[in-house]
Formats: sequence, structure tokens, C-alpha cells
Amino acid sequence: MQSPTKGGEAERTKGLTAEALSRICGIGCTAPLSADDLHRACFCLAVDPAELRAQLEKVLAAHGASAPLAETHAHLFAALPVFVPAAQVRAMTALIEAIERVAASESFRRAVRERTPDTAYVDPGSPGGLLGFDFHLGPDGPRLIEINTNPGGVLINALLVEAQQLCLPTLTAPAVAEGDVAEAAVDVLLAEWDAQAPAGRRGLLAIVDEAPRQQYLYPEFVLFRDRLRARGIDAVIRDPAELDYRDGALQVDNQAIGFVYNRCTDFALAEPASAALRAAYVDRAVALSPHPWSHALYADKRNLALLGDRRWLQAAGIAAADIDRLAEGIPRTEVMTDANRDDLWQRRKQLFFKPAGGFGSRASYRGDKLTHKTWQQMTGTHYVAQALVPPSQRHRGACDAPLKIDLRAYAYQGHPLLFAARMYQGQTTNFRTPGGGFAPVLTLLESEKDGVRFGT
Repeated sequence: MQSPTKGGEAERTKGLTAEALSRICGIGCTAPLSADDLHRACFCLAVDPAELRAQLEKVLAAHGASAPLAETHAHLFAALPVFVPAAQVRAMTALIEAIERVAASESFRRAVRERTPDTAYVDPGSPGGLLGFDFHLGPDGPRLIEINTNPGGVLINALLVEAQQLCLPTLTAPAVAEGDVAEAAVDVLLAEWDAQAPAGRRGLLAIVDEAPRQQYLYPEFVLFRDRLRARGIDAVIRDPAELDYRDGALQVDNQAIGFVYNRCTDFALAEPASAALRAAYVDRAVALSPHPWSHALYADKRNLALLGDRRWLQAAGIAAADIDRLAEGIPRTEVMTDANRDDLWQRRKQLFFKPAGGFGSRASYRGDKLTHKTWQQMTGTHYVAQALVPPSQRHRGACDAPLKIDLRAYAYQGHPLLFAARMYQGQTTNFRTPGGGFAPVLTLLESEKDGVRFGT
């Protein structure tokens, strides 16, 4: 697929020297350039969003979908790439590995269990699927702002990896593990199933979410289903209310379900629609991932208060090197209590407030945007206050307002499969910003200095 660039089509840039490219892009490609330099001045497009939407439409049309994605998902894909220095990729990877080691410690697990719902006491024996580690990249390096279970978009971003064009392929590379990312994501699901079903896989694999066809990332559900079916796995997409638990088996359409890929945001399986799934899971009658225990262990935002607390980590016996990584890479995070509410209000302009079990930026607030009314409504709820870390920015053109950047690492058992970016305007990430959406991430290959020297 060819992708347009500023001043012409991507085909025009193939084989050109750095000097020739600098005339097209308008930047001095022979000078050492940082990621910030490129984000301000390089406007070569990495992908064609319209072409990617067309690819998805073909997949959806085969399953009866007809609404054009240009109307429903106009801002799913960003055309411009995000550049990340290799040193920052290594720093994020090291932090993810450190978190995995802490999460395996009995001290951390004991602290988590003290505040988990009943369903999270069940450890089904698997890690819990892919995790999404969300970072802001600043001048002092990457800062982890949150961890999510069931992170959406891995297969969508795998399409970006396949489609992106590199105008300087000897100096940049996709920030992705070796191999087929999409197949690796499917491998994760099957590894989760195998870990929870030692007697072998039996029954359907159900991809479950509330009103799945109405979900913004429904196209990804279809991509997962198609890849699973290509592997010989009978996969279906269902609402949790459609499931029935009887005769010792979780069922849909009178067929037994062996594994549920849970895309619901009812993390504790507490909603009425999750009753059948909850009963089957507690009875160990179905394999489930991500499961309530993985959400409690990783995604509850109160965990960040422990992971960034040097004193607690030292008392827990965590290795000194990991303590240094965590304390540096995690912004100070405080659990909001009745005792510290007044102090947090006074310091609110330097803080970001998030519900402990929240997702998708819902009910999250920048402190400088908080009203007294909203603050009162937060009373009695579980919130954390995190030191504000401004996101880095990506310019779209000389006269356009810049877009903010969140970087996400999709990882399993401490190993990143893919780094992807979301570009947006506003308080939190969204898919409503022209020019924004999921963006490909390119790693800047290193030179002897902090910048990257284009050309030879």
C-alpha cells in the first residue's frame, strides 16, 4: 500500500538521498535530530488512513456490517508516525520487567488481596492476558501513567505495522517484537486457555463484551475471530447476557464454551449481565482471560501507589535496581482518603485524579479542571491522585495545533509485543480528533550522541 507524503506519494521518496529527502520534508536531514525535532518538522505520512479503513471494511462486510468506517471511525488511524528514541524503548521495557517481578512477589500479592472483590480471590492459574502499559514521554524519560487489562487495539495496531512506510528505513524501525504481532496476540489467548485447562481445550471460544456490535473496537473482535477460525478454533462474539450456565457448563446457543476472551469492563463480574459468566468462572467451569485476579493485580490504580513507594518496596524486599526503576518511572501516586482530601484539593493543579478501577479515562480529571461540584461527587469513591505528567506533542503542520501523544506497550508476562501511540487533543485520549487516532511508532536508531544522524 502506498502512503502519501508531504509534497507527493511515498513512491517518490524511495531511493532518494538524505539531502533530497530534506528538500521534500523541509528539514535538514543531515543534522542530528531528536524525536522532538522530528515531531515539530517532519510531516511525511507513514500510513494512508482511508486505505486502512477500506481494509477493515472488507473484513466487516464479510460478516454483514455495512456502515462505512469513514463515518463511524473517521479518526481511528493517524497518518503521521511517532518517533521514540531506542533508549526510551529500553527504559519502558525495563520498567515493565520490574513490575512483573514485583507483581510475582508475595508481599505485593498480599497487599492486593486485602482490597480485592470476592471473585479476585480466585487465581485461575494464568497470567491474565495482554496488559497495556500507558506512558507519557518527557524530557526526563518515559513515565508510566497506568496499566490496563484487556487493552484494546493490538490487532488494529498490527495493521499499522504492516502498512507503514519508512522514508528512512536504515535509521528508523517499527517498535515491535520479531515475528507476526497479530499471531502472537492470538498465541496469548491460546496460552491463557491452555494454562487454565490442563485437560485440553474443549468447546467454543467466546469473545464477550456488552452490545459488541456497538463497541468502537468491534472491528478488532472480528479480526480476532477470523484469526482464531483460521487456526481451527470455533470462535463467536457474544454479549455476556446471552450466556447461560447450566449442567456444569457455560453455554451459548446450546453449545458449551471452553474459553471466554473477556472484553467487558465489568472487571469483577459484578453486574447482573455477568451472572452466568461469574458463576461458571467461580466454579472453574470455564477458562477466562483477562480475569478479575489479573485486574486486581495489575490494573487497580491504587497499585501504582505501592509500585512507586520506595519505603514500601524496600520493606517488601524488592531488589534495589528494580526500586530505582520504579521510583523513577512511576509518577508519585497517592490513594485519596478522608484524611488527605483537603491537602489534595489544595495541590490539585499539579495532580491528575483517576478512579481506582476506572478505564478509558472515564471519570478522570485534571486537577486544574476540577469544579467544586465534581469534587464533592468524588467523596466516598476510590480515587488516586497522580502527579501530573504532561504528554509529549506531535505537530501536524506549520499552522496546526499540535496533538498530544500517549504511548502504549502491549506486553505479556513482562515481554512487550508492540509499542503503539494514540494522538489526540483534549484532556484525555479519544478518537474524535482530526488527524489523531492510533499512530505507528518508529524507533530512532541510535548514533553516538542523543540525536540520530540522517544520511551517511
